[in-house]
Amino acid sequence: MREFNLDQLRTLVVIVEHGSFAEAARRLHLAPPTVSLHISELETRIGARLLSRTRGAVRPTAIGESLVEHARRLLADVAHVMDDMARQSKGLAGRVRIGSSTGVIAHLLPRALEILADTHPGIDVQIAVLTSHQSLERLASGALDIGIVALPQAKVAGLVIEPWRRDPILAFLKAAQENPAEADAGLRPEPRISLDYNDAIKNLVGAGYGSTLLPHEEGALLSDQRVVTRPLDPPLWRELGMAYRQGEHEPATAYLLQALFSLQQQ
Repeated sequence: MREFNLDQLRTLVVIVEHGSFAEAARRLHLAPPTVSLHISELETRIGARLLSRTRGAVRPTAIGESLVEHARRLLADVAHVMDDMARQSKGLAGRVRIGSSTGVIAHLLPRALEILADTHPGIDVQIAVLTSHQSLERLASGALDIGIVALPQAKVAGLVIEPWRRDPILAFLKAAQENPAEADAGLRPEPRISLDYNDAIKNLVGAGYGSTLLPHEEGALLSDQRVVTRPLDPPLWRELGMAYRQGEHEPATAYLLQALFSLQQQ
């Protein structure tokens, strides 16, 4: 079954708006036979007359008037789609899908989103909490545009993985129980619980449920007064990388990458 031709629908609308085949041809920059052909093909497709001539004016039939109403909505929707695509191609709008761990999402990503919002507020960023392995899988399949991953990572065909930043790993201890003498006593820690949500782990530390080693993102505030941090000796670091597909990016993705790399440590 043949689909509607938008040019034919536009011709019908212009004829009805101006009551004339000749005027429609002039406004659409078409030859008069082409205008007549558009209406003839539409009528064949519909199986009914769409226009009638009354006292020298061209008027829609009842079916023609109904089709004109539908045609106006369709043409308006198409104009909206084309405008949206033009905005996305210029980076004025668009969608970017990014995956990362909870710590980065909580403390680093908001800073990049603030930078992006100042320059390109029309870009929609969709965020998923993912492990590094999940982010790389989704990038490779095309389901993700940017992944913030722990380094090092093995090379993945079609992806670029480059260093982004590193943050120190600190000891998080319950403030009331901190004892520097014990810290030097060579204690042998034992794992008690496994979580992938850093703030939940810190809350457990504050409640006296052991201690932990976690990365501490630059600028992140330690709001829980029950918890204190101490540096490690020798120091440890959490290395992060930016992963994305090789080749040219859509403008929205390129702008978010710029915002993220503006947070790169020198």
